[in-house]
Amino acid sequence: MAIYLIDALKALSNERRLEILDWLKDPRAHFREQIWGDLVEDGVCGLFIAEKLGVSQPTASEHLRVLVQAQLLVPKRIKQWTFYRRNETRIAEVKRAVASEL
Repeated sequence: MAIYLIDALKALSNERRLEILDWLKDPRAHFREQIWGDLVEDGVCGLFIAEKLGVSQPTASEHLRVLVQAQLLVPKRIKQWTFYRRNETRIAEVKRAVASEL
């Protein structure tokens, strides 16, 4: 089994991280508009994600770090904030790999 798949499965083993990925499928439906960055093109600010999760910024940052490390999210810095969007290419690769392994 490829290392990227193991990292992705570990990242997906947490309910909160699954929620984040689900919300980011349709960010306009789950998050309010941002001053900086487009919700779809640039991603959602990590502060908004922490707020929606109902957790502290450091806790949300750890979940986001794991998802970025697994390449399931793409981070983008704008000014002093980090915005996150789904990496649809990697998510599709993981889906295919899981289907072929089972």
